[in-house]
Amino acid sequence: MLNKKKRIVVNIILIIACLIIAFPILFAFIKATQTPGQVMSPRILPSGYLFENIKFVWTRYNLWGYMLNSFKISLSIMLGKTFLSFFAAFALVFLDFKAKKPVFIFILITLMMPTEMLIVGLFDIISLPSPTSFKDFFSWFIHPSNIFLSPVKFGFGWTDNLLSVIVPFFASATGVFLFRQHFRNIPTSLIDASIIDGAGSFRFIYYVLLPLSRNTIGALFVVQFIYAWNQYLWPRIIIRNSSAQVIQVGLKAIIGNAEGVEWGQVMAGTIISMIPPLIMLFLFQDQFMKGIAVSDDK
Repeated sequence: MLNKKKRIVVNIILIIACLIIAFPILFAFIKATQTPGQVMSPRILPSGYLFENIKFVWTRYNLWGYMLNSFKISLSIMLGKTFLSFFAAFALVFLDFKAKKPVFIFILITLMMPTEMLIVGLFDIISLPSPTSFKDFFSWFIHPSNIFLSPVKFGFGWTDNLLSVIVPFFASATGVFLFRQHFRNIPTSLIDASIIDGAGSFRFIYYVLLPLSRNTIGALFVVQFIYAWNQYLWPRIIIRNSSAQVIQVGLKAIIGNAEGVEWGQVMAGTIISMIPPLIMLFLFQDQFMKGIAVSDDK
């Protein structure tokens, strides 16, 4: 009887906590359903203006275009980060080379460096024009003093290009850490069996590591997709053409409307922008819950 009462109390606490956490989303949804006259009132009941608000922001502010750009960027970053993280962790765990631990420590140090800290140098590398010929680059490269006097003379020339938001974020210390911890927990008997069977590195990856890493891959898919989807500062700086902008900057454009802020439309746009990350989380929820719980037994 006592245990039953404890479970009831715990469930009530959990329900209250979930309502508190979900309250901003519920409030945004309610306001997205209201008319411009109702949205600034203390009314907390939904109305029937949701589809009108969605239609307005979808067409007037090109919300579908922003979401399409964000989807391309997020999908590319998700796949690129997972691919590079997988093989980087494979090298750190299964290959023998000098300075393995210092390399891993250096990768972890990059977790302490926020994007805001790297923006100035990253902006120069991405925005500066690329060399017109290999001769120009070689004439700069053969002078060692240029490394200190003009280290960033050439760039990629990717301003207003989606590559400027995708390529710099392919590296992922979080992904390398997750895969490394997962690989270290794989039984050595499987590794020994694959060696006895004569499996090379790629066969070992395809037949052993990939099937055993589905949960970690799914977890990283969710984390990296949501991270890329929520980018705001870097796209705001490097992309100046509104047709190539991302959804978070597009939502800011709704708020910055010169005719006045229609908060019902803002909330409707916010609710729509949450759908792709929620779908991604729904598709990989099992892998996310299992793959994010890493441990190190060694």
